[in-house]
Order: sequence, then structure tokens, then C-alpha cells
Amino acid sequence: MGILKSFTKEEKSWMMYDWANSAHSVIIVTILPIFYNTIASFTADSASGMNTWGYVTSIAMLVVALLAPILGAFGDFWGMRKKLFAAFMVIGSISCAFMAITPFIDFTVRQTAEKVGIAVLILYVVSQIGFSGANIYYDSFLTDVTTHERMDKVSTMGYGMGYIGGSTVPLLIFLVMNAVGIDTLICLSFVFAFTAVWWFVFSIPMLKNVNQKSGIEYKKGAVMDSLKGLVKTIKDIVKLKQIFIFLLAYFFYIDGVNTIIHMSTSYGDTLGLGSTEMLLALLLVQILGLPFALIYIKLSEKFGAKFMVGVGIIIYMFICVFGFFIKDIWQFWVLAVLVATSQGGIQALSRSMFGKMIPDKSRSGEFFGFYDIFGKFSAIMGPSLVAFTSSVAAQIIRSKNAIPENASAEILEEVSRQAAPWGVLSILIIFFIGAGLFFFVLPKFTKKTEQ
Repeated sequence: MGILKSFTKEEKSWMMYDWANSAHSVIIVTILPIFYNTIASFTADSASGMNTWGYVTSIAMLVVALLAPILGAFGDFWGMRKKLFAAFMVIGSISCAFMAITPFIDFTVRQTAEKVGIAVLILYVVSQIGFSGANIYYDSFLTDVTTHERMDKVSTMGYGMGYIGGSTVPLLIFLVMNAVGIDTLICLSFVFAFTAVWWFVFSIPMLKNVNQKSGIEYKKGAVMDSLKGLVKTIKDIVKLKQIFIFLLAYFFYIDGVNTIIHMSTSYGDTLGLGSTEMLLALLLVQILGLPFALIYIKLSEKFGAKFMVGVGIIIYMFICVFGFFIKDIWQFWVLAVLVATSQGGIQALSRSMFGKMIPDKSRSGEFFGFYDIFGKFSAIMGPSLVAFTSSVAAQIIRSKNAIPENASAEILEEVSRQAAPWGVLSILIIFFIGAGLFFFVLPKFTKKTEQ
């Protein structure tokens, strides 16, 4: 591709992993919730699919968040970063392959539906652990494959590669199969299996061409020293005020981004929007993702990464407000375009901003482990907040209208539909905190040369 001519072989191989794992980001994170909601409709608690998905997403992120600093520290040993990356990538892709079995199990019977639902949730959690664990090492390789000056460009183009590859092709295949009349369950099975193969195959350039260039020599007692070193890293992060304040701000604003990514289709399904129309809107997000990523690269070169991350935060705050008023599918399409403008840019430039702040590149794994823990702990808070707020709103609606808990499924679904927008609006609270830290506190500790 012409747009990749200015990148080195290592940089392109590193960016290719975004092409690989983005299939998981779209198929598992956006299509699987719709499939799970369908399964949940045959269970005893058919009206709370969105809430359950929110809580389980939080559990998956909690597991990864607790493991992230330790995993990051182990990745700093010479030769270990790639091995651990490969292990988590394989775990994630295998779990996707097993998901391909679930659509063929009859879930229209209540007892079976509950078992299939649990199986889907477990596989989802395992795939998230594999996805997030591999990303810790993928992110920490950024300081190995490129220079300080090129980090913004390489990181953002990585997200752009994801948009034109894994984020688009598997979803497009699924939609085409659906459009030509192939049974939806067969389509689901195929696309889950295809995601597993896609993820594994396009990870090969990363495994083949990217190598760890900084690290710590392994010796007797090195593991314990590394674990003890985590305490030192925590102290270093607190001492380095610029990194500490940035991570706090990142903790909150990236929570909103991740929550919108993970909950969008579940929210739209709860509102009763058409699944095919929603997926077409998400396809539009992926198609627009690359040009907007390129725009973010150009604008960050002119105005700085910090400025463009701030633009992304403001756009996402507007998205929360707009999402509250969604009633029709055309509004979901507008929301999709708004997300497309900044989804890749805000994540990519946040990653490169942090990479440039790390004082000792040989400890990139440790630092990115904590970067990941802040991102994943925020992803625990957001979906849980959406689920909790929606539940409270549903209770208020039932109480106000004297609707009993044992009302018909149709009535309870309507209650959930009315309560769901309040869950989306609650994300705005988290964005306000993140924006406050990013716009008003971080500048006090940010050197002009690093903006």
C-alpha cells in the first residue's frame, strides 16, 4: 500500500497486528452481544441481557486489570515479551474458535438457553483475557519498533490498519452472507471461526519480524526482584507527576470510550433497533476509521497529540448526550459517524503520548502494564455503571407505573427500553472527571516540548 511506504518493515509488522486483532474488536465485541441477547430472551430472566453483559464485561476487565502489572513486568525479561504475546494471542483465538460451536446448540429451550448463555459468557471472558493480555505486550513493543519522534504516526496508523482490515473484512463477509439468505446461525458460526483464523494468521508478521530490543537479563531470583520492582514502578509513577496525572485522566476518559465500544450494540438491541441496520452502521465506522485516523495524524503533527486527544474527549462527551435521545436507526447511524471521527485517534494518540513519557525504555513492559491496568479498571467501572444506572431507572419506572416484577416479558422489555438511555447518559459523569483532569490539571505538569 502506498500509505505504508514511509514505514520500516518492523513498523509495518507491528501495525499488522492491529489488522489481526481488530477482528475480535468488531465481531466479538459488537456481534456477540446481539447473539447473547437472543439467547437470553429464552431464559427465565429474559429482560436483563444488557445488564448481564455489562457486568460480565466488567468481570473480564477486572481479571485482566489485576494481572496487567505482573504480566507487563514479566514481559521485560529478555526474550519473554514475544513468547507471552504469542501465548495470549493463541488463547484468545482458540476461544473464538470454540464460539463457533454455540450457534448450533438449540437454545430455544429455557434450560439449554441458560447453559449456552453461560458458555458464551465464559468464552467471551477468556477471549477478552487473551485479547487484552496480548495487547499489553503489543503496546510495549511500540518503544522497540520506532523512534520517539515517530510514535504518534506509527501508533495512529496501527489503528488505521485495524480499520481497513480486521474491523471491516470479517464484518462485511458476515453481512454479505446474511444478505444472500444464508441462515443467521450458520453466519454466526462461520464468522466466529473466521475471526479466530484471521487473528492468528495475521499475527504471524508480528511474531516473525518484531523483536524485543530492551529488557532485563534473567538471573536467579529475578522473578521476585521483578515483582518487588512493581512497587518501585508505582512509586516512580506517583513521583513522575506528568505520568500519574495523565494515567488518572486516561482512567476516566478511556472508560467512556471503551464502554461505548462494548455496550453500543447491546444498547441498540435493547432499544429494539434492527440488528442488520446496526451492523451496517458499525461497518461504516470501520470504513471511515482509516481516513479519520489519517486526519488525526496530520492534525497531531500540526497541533500536537495532547490537543487532538482533547478534541476526542469533547466529541465523546457529545456522543453520550446524543445517545440518550436515540429512538430510530438513522440516529444510530449519526452516532456511528461521530464515533468514527475519534475512536481510533483518541486511543492511538493516548498510547503514543504515554510511550513518549516513559523515562526508561527497558521498563516499557512494566509501564505499559500499568497503562493497561488503568485502561482495564476503567472498563470495569463503565459497563457496571451503565448496568447499575439502567437497573435503578427500571426500578423507578416500574414503581412509578405500579408494574410488578412478575409482569409479562413484553412489559419488562419495554421498561428496559425506557431505562437504557439513562445508563448511556451516566457515562457522561466519567467523561467530566477525565476531561477535568486532562484539560485543567495535566497542563500544570506537562512540558511544552512533550505536547
